[in-house]
Amino acid sequence: MKSLAIVILTGNEESNIVDVIKNARQCTGEILIIDSGSTDNTVRLAKENDAKVFQRAWDGDFAAQRNFALDKTAADFVLYLDADERIMPETAEDIKKFLAQDKVDVQCQIQRKAIAFGETFNHGVLYPDYVLRMFPRDKVRWVGKVHERPECSCKIENLKGYLEHHTYKNWAAWERKFQLYTTIWAEAAYQSGKRTSRFAVLLHASAGFFKMFVLKAGFLDGWLGLYTCVNHFFYTLMKYLKLLELQESHKKNER
Repeated sequence: MKSLAIVILTGNEESNIVDVIKNARQCTGEILIIDSGSTDNTVRLAKENDAKVFQRAWDGDFAAQRNFALDKTAADFVLYLDADERIMPETAEDIKKFLAQDKVDVQCQIQRKAIAFGETFNHGVLYPDYVLRMFPRDKVRWVGKVHERPECSCKIENLKGYLEHHTYKNWAAWERKFQLYTTIWAEAAYQSGKRTSRFAVLLHASAGFFKMFVLKAGFLDGWLGLYTCVNHFFYTLMKYLKLLELQESHKKNER
């Protein structure tokens, strides 16, 4: 039977940490917490619940946080779980069956359903998606500072069931992520050579709204669907506005 470590990234997650550790224990006894410098009770609670805690100072790079965990365990497979996600019992059982088959060169994806503002979403911005989360430890690396993605050449299998993603309990939580993610995205995009224009800023934002509200049927989620699609418009708008601001700032400094 293959061994498994579950990796959880944290940063001031005291409201989630105990529940996510207990939830992860459905699948394995090895829980790794990669903490980015929490100032609340996250670390203390994690240690009290027998998780292994490792500290890595936050530098704005989500992929680096995930890669940091890979040499902190000798497990055959690693499964990444966010602090606000929960593995459903059907998925936990399928994970254990997978590990018992001693498979190699296989990565697994899981369906994820968003629960936000007290509602379950089925369309639009927060529509159910599939996320690659379980990998042979020595065959995966993560890239991208924000909206990071795994690079792994193994064949993909789907696990049964799904993850519940308890995101955005209120609009203040959405706003905090909005500010953090748009800034990280703009800085990374500028450094990679991406450029934009005033017209392109509006075009990207409008296209983002159309995709989420019409093509992904966000209108079917009622007023909350409309609100989240409108917010996606402003999220995309702000990403590109911050990129444009960086461009113009650097041009002035070069003069």
